[in-house]
Amino acid sequence: MAAITVTPAPRAATDPLPMPLPVLHSTVLGWYEANARELPWRTPEASPWAVMVSEFMLQQTPVKRVLPAYAAWLERWPTPADLAAEAPGEAVRMWGRLGYPRRALRLHAAAVAITEEHGGLVPDDHATLLSLPGVGEYTAAAVASFAFRQRHVVLDTNVRRVFARAVTGVEYPAQATTAAERRTATALLPDDTATAATWAVAVMELGALVCTARSPECGGCPLFAGCAWQRAGRPPYEGPARRGQSYEGTDRQVRGKLLAVLRAEHGTVEQARLDAVWPDAVQRARALDGLVADGLVEPVEQGVYRLPQ
Repeated sequence: MAAITVTPAPRAATDPLPMPLPVLHSTVLGWYEANARELPWRTPEASPWAVMVSEFMLQQTPVKRVLPAYAAWLERWPTPADLAAEAPGEAVRMWGRLGYPRRALRLHAAAVAITEEHGGLVPDDHATLLSLPGVGEYTAAAVASFAFRQRHVVLDTNVRRVFARAVTGVEYPAQATTAAERRTATALLPDDTATAATWAVAVMELGALVCTARSPECGGCPLFAGCAWQRAGRPPYEGPARRGQSYEGTDRQVRGKLLAVLRAEHGTVEQARLDAVWPDAVQRARALDGLVADGLVEPVEQGVYRLPQ
C-alpha cells in the first residue's frame, strides 16, 4: 500500500489525505467486511428504533455492557409507542447500571415525541431527527446513516481518533469536535450514498477494534503504511490534559447507589433507606439533589422519593 498524500481539488483543499480516496475507501471497507463484529443493531432485521436505542446506550458505554441491556429493552419496548406508554421512571429502572441514566429519560422523551408527532415511526429525515428530545448531531447522523442508509458525516470518539492519527498525524483529537475535523470527515466521505453509510460504520469499527485509545494495534491496521501519525514517528499527544474516567468515591458513584435503591422498589422509598447507602451525609445530599434536579428522582413528600412518574 503506497503512502501517498494528495489533496483532491473538488474537496476540502486544506485537508491532506493519507492516500487516494478510492484506495482509502476500498482499504477500510475491505477491512470492515472481513472484520466487522456481528452486532444485533447491524442486522438487516434491526428496526430504526432498535438502531436509535443502540446509539443512546452506546454513548460512553462499552458494547459488552450494552448487549444484554439492549436485548432486554427491545423485548419490553419493541417500538417507541411501547416505551412512550410507560412512565419515564420505568425507563430509568430498565436502564440499570449502564451509567449516565439521563440517557434513559432522553430516550423516553424521544419515544414520546416519535409517538405523538411522527405516527410512532422514527423519522428518516436528519433535521427531524435532530429536533427530537435528547438527539444531538452525532445521534441524528448515526441513525440517519445506520438505519436509513443515508450519507452523513458521523463523528464519534472512535472516528475522530482514526482521522486524527491517519490524516492529521496526531495521537488524539481535540476534546471537542472542531470545524477542521468536520472538514476532514466531509472530504473523506464517499459520494455514493450506500457506500457512505457503510464507510461511517467501518471507520467507527476500525477505531473501536484497532485504532484504540490505549495500545492501538498499529501492526494490524489496514492504514498502517499511509498513516500520518506513523510516518511522523508516532509523536505523543501534546494537547490539554485528557480527563480521566474516575468513579470511586465520586458523586457519580453515590448517585448510582441511590438510584439502585429506587430502581429496586416499585413504590416510594423513605429517606432512611437512601441514607444507608453512603456515609458522607453532605455528599449524599448533594447527589440526591442532583438526581432530583435532573428529573431522575421525584420527591413525593418530605423524606419520601420515587422514580419519575
